[in-house]
Amino acid sequence: MTRIGRSDLDIRPLSLGGNVFGWTADRDTSFAVLDAFHTGGGNFIDTADGYSAWAPGNSGGESETIIGEWLASRRPENVVVATKVSTHPDFRGLSASNVRAAAEASLRRLGVDAIDLYYAHFDDPDTPLEETVGAFADLVSDGLVRYVAVSNYTADRIREWISLAQAAGADLPVAIQPHYNLVHRTQVESEIVPVAEEFGLSLVPYYALASGFLTGKYRTTDAAGESPRASGAAKLATPAGLAVIDVLDEIGRAHDASIASTALAWLRLQPTVAAPIASASRPEQVADLIASMSLELSADELARLGAVCAKAQG
Repeated sequence: MTRIGRSDLDIRPLSLGGNVFGWTADRDTSFAVLDAFHTGGGNFIDTADGYSAWAPGNSGGESETIIGEWLASRRPENVVVATKVSTHPDFRGLSASNVRAAAEASLRRLGVDAIDLYYAHFDDPDTPLEETVGAFADLVSDGLVRYVAVSNYTADRIREWISLAQAAGADLPVAIQPHYNLVHRTQVESEIVPVAEEFGLSLVPYYALASGFLTGKYRTTDAAGESPRASGAAKLATPAGLAVIDVLDEIGRAHDASIASTALAWLRLQPTVAAPIASASRPEQVADLIASMSLELSADELARLGAVCAKAQG
């Protein structure tokens, strides 16, 4: 188990991404994925109120609804659920009234009394940060949210949020959710990690498998069109990117582990990272995610991956 920042949220070091629920995974498949994750020892689920409004026929909130129905059906113990606000079509932005209304809607969809970890999904330049910080603080004081977090914020804006919260005597964020993986490192490691270290925040990185590229599935740039996320992954199949896959493959074989498990294990072992986020559209994909939680890489293996990925960073 590991703990998220200064919170009392004890989690296994992997978060199951709920972005695919109601999109590439229907309700029954999503239930099967969630069952496999929980049976395998996972207890940390990540979603957002906007998932998956982009899919034809969806209006937002589909992922939260499926997770809520699964929670009600299975009644699992010690599950930590994180969700986010600012992208639902009905609740865009981070004004105080919007944050409150969105949180209440998320609570209804999830069927829980309080959101364990609530992220500001994207910074809102049209709303004073002081107003947003106050809105999140009110949710905590009213018992609707247990802990506050930020996603896709710059280091400067995170520091500003913390300064405002300190001045108001409000709860500080406990986690940051950045885009971070083996082939997308530079900005996070130079700017975000130092803030996390200074204030005792945990990183919960998304795109941990680079839209599937770090599973080893996409080895040519013409793989686009195979799935909704394939085009993004295929773009990374450059000589430098494929060199990363080759080293992951070699190291993984030494541990009898998959490329995906090895990539997630590398990320899990980086400074301030509490749990990488990875999703699965089919239950059979979950085993590799679960395996990453106990895969230990040596200092030499970490160094080899660090060296080869330096040329492939985005």
